[in-house]
Amino acid sequence: MTTESDRSFGNAMFLGWKMLCPNCGKSKLMKSYLKVSINCNSCLRKYHYQRADDGPAYITILVLGHLLVPLILVCYETLRPEPSTMAVGFGLLAIVLALYLLPRIKEALIWLQWAKSMHGF
Repeated sequence: MTTESDRSFGNAMFLGWKMLCPNCGKSKLMKSYLKVSINCNSCLRKYHYQRADDGPAYITILVLGHLLVPLILVCYETLRPEPSTMAVGFGLLAIVLALYLLPRIKEALIWLQWAKSMHGF
């Protein structure tokens, strides 16, 4: 358990990426894909006031763009696949990566707010 004064930025971001409670690090706080639980099941700390709004979606798009654009360019220059093959392949890759990254980035952003005592926007 941590107090207000000793909240670690790095630890909160790490636990957010692992989708665990930043206070105790034991229980998961997402009750569904992108819905934050009202409180932690282990330490009973309330998290209903934590919000991330559109930030995680923007960060996910930014990360995917920086990952996929160079990969698309390298793939096109070296392999020269058909445009339809590239569209399907990289489209599926973008969808899978977005579905994987979005909840983790949301939790990391929420726990960044928790570490800095921001309590939502």
